[in-house]
Amino acid sequence: MRVLARQDALSELRGFVDRYLNAWNACDPDAMAQLLTDDIVWADPALPEPARGVTAVQEFMRTSCRAFPDLRFAEPDPPALAVTGDVVMWAWTMEGTHRGELDPPGFAPTGRRIRVEGIDQWTMCDGRIARYRAFYDLNDLARQLGIVPAAGSRGERAMVGLQRLQARFSR
Repeated sequence: MRVLARQDALSELRGFVDRYLNAWNACDPDAMAQLLTDDIVWADPALPEPARGVTAVQEFMRTSCRAFPDLRFAEPDPPALAVTGDVVMWAWTMEGTHRGELDPPGFAPTGRRIRVEGIDQWTMCDGRIARYRAFYDLNDLARQLGIVPAAGSRGERAMVGLQRLQARFSR
């Protein structure tokens, strides 16, 4: 009986993940809203502060889709249901082309393609995401977009020199 209950939970989770993927890949903020609690707290490395509430998450989604009109998420591995039953860890890949302004902070489109691997942590409540936290390398994303110079490049050395100068003057 216990195995059957776990199987049912995994099947329900699979359906939820499919709806989540479809919402992102269709850039459908209304579909996303159906997956979130009203008091959702959405923490993503790209945000200066967590988005709070469904409307704020929908705006983050719209902004992401304007910046990357071909944004697509895929699932390299199946989701894992945590032992407590209310925390889901989900691995993903995100790909897209930077064709629109990234706002904030206002970076102009670069036309560059990105491919990012990450993991989401969802705390579920009544079958919806109540707390969201994304884990991915924002510095790698910035390098792919050309916002941050490549490791070991002349640009990186110049940036380090400017930081050292700023640190000296701020002391």
